[in-house]
Amino acid sequence: MRSELSATSTLFEANRARGAVRFDVHARDGVTRRGALHESGSLRVRFPSPEDQGLSGVFVNTAGGVAGGDSFDIDIAAADGARLTLTTAAAEKVYRTPGAAAQLNIALKVGAGAHLAWLPQETILFDRARVQRRFDIDLDEAASLLLCEIVVFGRTAMGERMEQGEFVDRWRLRRGGRLVFAETVRLDGDIGAKLARPAVAKGGAAIGTALIVPGDGALVERIREASESFSGEVGISAWNGFAMARFCAQDAARLRADMMTVLARTGAALPRLWLN
Repeated sequence: MRSELSATSTLFEANRARGAVRFDVHARDGVTRRGALHESGSLRVRFPSPEDQGLSGVFVNTAGGVAGGDSFDIDIAAADGARLTLTTAAAEKVYRTPGAAAQLNIALKVGAGAHLAWLPQETILFDRARVQRRFDIDLDEAASLLLCEIVVFGRTAMGERMEQGEFVDRWRLRRGGRLVFAETVRLDGDIGAKLARPAVAKGGAAIGTALIVPGDGALVERIREASESFSGEVGISAWNGFAMARFCAQDAARLRADMMTVLARTGAALPRLWLN
């Protein structure tokens, strides 16, 4: 029996999804064009329609979600003057696992005068899901960035909550080669009880972050002017030349609405998939 279980476990590990996307974009005569593209495994990126100046990309995970032991890597470089907006075809689901955590690694590099908007749809963590995510962002001093992430603890639309599991989120932002922001969020074990604490999420099931570079006090005040329209909790501040908004809400729909309000105040154009 033990040998059969061991063989099953080995087969399960060998069938974990792997995916990687690596590409660069560059500007020519004021128009952004894609350079070399590498895709492997179950991760793909599509560029659905040409735009006047910028370029839009949509990530597609053909594995149908993320499971324990899966590994996905994204590496993107926007050269000087390029404009790129990225999103996902749908919300990404991270399923329960009794084994190793899934690994998600994202590296973004943005050159002088270039702009990158990272606007994926929600990441939904099922109960007992385990995932470790890492962002490494390298910006030129004259680059701009809009990076938004929403994480939902459980399928709230189905009345489900994430009670146990692991979520590790590591962010490192460098600007002009200097580290200006570093953070690691770790929630594990009895996540449901931790989210219920007033100092953590006060029972909220959705959290989000918007990182805006450059960002200053004027942008913060412009966003705060919309505070009466927020249905969840939103905090915004600026330091080290960038602004950051934090979100917490009872469900994904409320948080998404608050995120869209904030993005509108930044002047950002939302991907069409956000509006469907």
